[in-house]
Amino acid sequence: MGYTLPSPDSPSEQAKKLMDQKKNIENEIEARISILKDNQSTMTSPLVDPDGFPRADIDIYAVRGARVRIIELRNDLKDVTAAIGKALEAIYDRPQIEPSDNTSNMTEDSSSSKEPKPFAKVDGVAPGSPAADAGLCREDLIVKFGQLIHTSFTSESLTPIAELVGANENQSIGIKVLRRGGSVFLSLTPRRGWGGRGMLGCHIIPYSS
Repeated sequence: MGYTLPSPDSPSEQAKKLMDQKKNIENEIEARISILKDNQSTMTSPLVDPDGFPRADIDIYAVRGARVRIIELRNDLKDVTAAIGKALEAIYDRPQIEPSDNTSNMTEDSSSSKEPKPFAKVDGVAPGSPAADAGLCREDLIVKFGQLIHTSFTSESLTPIAELVGANENQSIGIKVLRRGGSVFLSLTPRRGWGGRGMLGCHIIPYSS
């Protein structure tokens, strides 16, 4: 069962619809994981006892069904996350035409897209974390985090990122990173209860070129 690509609206509307789909997929994954937790099981827990008989202490049918659905949903999540990245690329990297004097912020943002200036680096990503689901990789250089760019930081402190993450739990945040010399657009959804520390599951450190 795959996700349904929205109709070709504006890039912003398309991204919004895709982010809504992503949130629905993540919510269903959490619901299926709850079934496993209720049965004291994980994706790899044995379904038979040491003698090879079906375990009597769990609902094997429910656990099997939840595992299959989680695998399907995780594949859907990868697809919709990739589609969000393309939609965000269309939004943030489209050329700006005849900027006016009243669009200094947009002009600055556009220039930063042409000549990215990273302000942070991903130093590690935990498997199964929101960061991993979003496609974030170790050594990625962050150029844009939501509306934050290098001029959003007055020191080496990354407090603005922490504040933005805290204010957007379970909400998709658009991110632009540099990877192998090229730009990659990702959608990251901070959330608690994913199985590790923090709401992102990655280690981000300040970076200066």
